[in-house]
Amino acid sequence: MSSNLTVIVLAAGGGTRMRSKTMKVLHPIAGRSMIGHVLAAVQAMQPERVVAVVGHQRDQVGPHITSLMPEAVLAVQDEQQGTGHAVRVAVEALTGSSEGRTGTAVRGTVVVAYGDTPLLTGESLRAFAAEHEAAQCAVSILSGIVARPFGYGRVVRDEDGDVLAIVEEKDATPQQREIAEINSGILAFDAEFLVEALPRIGNDNANGEYYLTDTVQLARDAGLTVGAYPIDDVMQTEGVNDRVQLAALAREHNERIVTRWMREGVTIIDPATTWIDSDVVLERDVTVLPGTQLLGATVVAEDAVIGPDTTLKDCEIGAGARVVRVHGELAVVGPSAEVGPFSYLRPGTKLGSGGKIGGFVETKNSVIGDGAKVPHLSYVGDADIGEGTNIGAGTIFANYDGVAKHRTRIGKHAKTASNNTFVAPVEVGDGAATGAGTVVRRDVPAGALAVSAGPQRTIMGWALRRRAGTPQARAAQAAGAPVEGEPGEASHDADPG
Repeated sequence: MSSNLTVIVLAAGGGTRMRSKTMKVLHPIAGRSMIGHVLAAVQAMQPERVVAVVGHQRDQVGPHITSLMPEAVLAVQDEQQGTGHAVRVAVEALTGSSEGRTGTAVRGTVVVAYGDTPLLTGESLRAFAAEHEAAQCAVSILSGIVARPFGYGRVVRDEDGDVLAIVEEKDATPQQREIAEINSGILAFDAEFLVEALPRIGNDNANGEYYLTDTVQLARDAGLTVGAYPIDDVMQTEGVNDRVQLAALAREHNERIVTRWMREGVTIIDPATTWIDSDVVLERDVTVLPGTQLLGATVVAEDAVIGPDTTLKDCEIGAGARVVRVHGELAVVGPSAEVGPFSYLRPGTKLGSGGKIGGFVETKNSVIGDGAKVPHLSYVGDADIGEGTNIGAGTIFANYDGVAKHRTRIGKHAKTASNNTFVAPVEVGDGAATGAGTVVRRDVPAGALAVSAGPQRTIMGWALRRRAGTPQARAAQAAGAPVEGEPGEASHDADPG
């Protein structure tokens, strides 16, 4: 394929049928905007130049395109007057000529694609451009054979199979509407021909627009070759006009991603309930259980088991880890670690090798060392927990004083009891321990035991005197509770020390 390749991506349409404040081509599928998928396919062609035509909501679309492809030239189509007009605007942006005739920046092959075709692949575009160049066509059409061609432009051929024209649905005769070969809208041009033909496109049609497809007739009139190449996977050329089509293409895209990973050695128990974004990376022998979503740039190493009912976004999961019924974002789970069920890993969570974050635990901006465990019903925020340490059930890391966040540090092989509160900033040394119900407000030295609760007081007969006539009192009486002591009398004391 020629190195002199220009790709024009049309993304100026309003997308009114989406009924959205978000521009149509910015709606996401599989973790990327629709136009993001198209630009990825375009980049795979290694073009010399890329022009994106923007119009409606260009303040949204332009910066998004630039963030994905900084080298792309943005051409503004203020009024949407059809595809022919859009491509002329693109050529003018490259040549710097309102006449579009200098050709100083447009040479070789020009491919025109659309920003709302998220299934399109770089391989298909490269093959199409190569066929166009091999046949030395002035114009080539990426076509498709469909069972229900309603709404599409038809590729009209003569008895010898040569392309005569593309006729839009509104302009087609009843006989032409029976044609099953449709124009995808993706076209390839000889650049010299395109620059010369664009000013000669008229708008004498049902919509009063400048159709790029009229270049087919212009090429035929000049005795030049026109080609049409049906793509085997016609779904790649499907565009999106409303949210029903968006959902349909999202399902199709996801099915393709899931199928690819299964063929590469990933076990996916229920493909229908598993959603995987385009940029996710899975190693061999990963197992994904039903109801799982792997989003963003999530990476899962070999032998890890994810799910069921788990959502991970931009997470890194180590080899052999097990993540069950978890919601996680921007978190790292080390090799052979366990998370869940019903855990919430917020950004900045890092769980070391062989560590555990158990049921109903929320973590945020915390490093939990190798072999350390936070097994039950806890909140760990802005903390460093050393290797081998065990955090007791119901523990709260109180990291916020109402103004600023503060950090708690727990040393190696420490043992903290249930229902502790660590009031940050505070540090617990290696091998230290805490008693049940302790509120830790000051540093605990290595090897020390910290307790903050006073001696237990037991007041005998309290239920019979203070709750007389209640089910509580009747239960106590039936159990033989003695009527002893006076209110406030401590019949038994217990010293936790």
